[in-house]
Amino acid sequence: MDIVLWVKAAIMGIVEGLTEFLPISSTGHLILAGSLLDFTGDTVKVFEIAIQTGAMIAVVWEYRARLISTFAGIRSEPVAQRFALNVVIAFIPAGIFGFLFNKAIKAHLFHPVPVAVAFIVGGLVILWVERRHRRLYGERDLEGTRHARVETVDDMTPLDALKVGLLQCLALIPGTSRSGATIIGSLVLGFSRKAATEFSFFLGIPTLTAAGAYSVWKSRDLLHWGDLPIFLIGTAFAFISALICIRWLIRYVSSHDFTMFAWYRIVFGLIVLATAYTGTVNWAA
Repeated sequence: MDIVLWVKAAIMGIVEGLTEFLPISSTGHLILAGSLLDFTGDTVKVFEIAIQTGAMIAVVWEYRARLISTFAGIRSEPVAQRFALNVVIAFIPAGIFGFLFNKAIKAHLFHPVPVAVAFIVGGLVILWVERRHRRLYGERDLEGTRHARVETVDDMTPLDALKVGLLQCLALIPGTSRSGATIIGSLVLGFSRKAATEFSFFLGIPTLTAAGAYSVWKSRDLLHWGDLPIFLIGTAFAFISALICIRWLIRYVSSHDFTMFAWYRIVFGLIVLATAYTGTVNWAA
């Protein structure tokens, strides 16, 4: 029993849960946190993806009533059928691109400096989108008086879902943020903040499940039964912290924009680049 290893797994789980659904990149934070904790290696890369399942379970729990009603009405209710179809359509692009390019991305981009650059670029994109939003809609957007083209997830068309799914593919680049790509991209497509945020949550269910299962299966030769405790601990803490984050974020987007996250990304990315360049912090690969 390695208590230190368990504590590191718990910390990583908390980082995953708190960052998975915010537009700040959970993968990027896990890579950076793992470097600082000296928690790295091939098994840890599998761990970082597998514990996303905890965040996914948090979405299922929080929206269990909606999901149960969708499954119950899948055969006869048009709204339930359209919702399920949109989630499937949005998942397909990332599933295909992830399968084709996952190995190359891991080999070249799963390192702290490329992640830091992606942090900064993503932050600048968020600032641009929010500036565009203010110019187009002013305060109506945050006051809830603007009628968005897609006001709720039930207003989405299959074409909307496909566009969001293509945007999610950007998140294959570590540091970009799956939530950032889908939420911020959806705002550009004419979604309300609540619809963009909630659909990002729902899309995370198949995406995180598939990514975790595929990663564990593909790397099964690296894993041992002795690794099970740290995977369970990381997943459990990811669930708890993600549940807290989901509930907070839904309240937050009702009256705030994402500028705060943009500046966080930019400042954090610059700190990583500066400390890596000066050697102040040894950001291990």
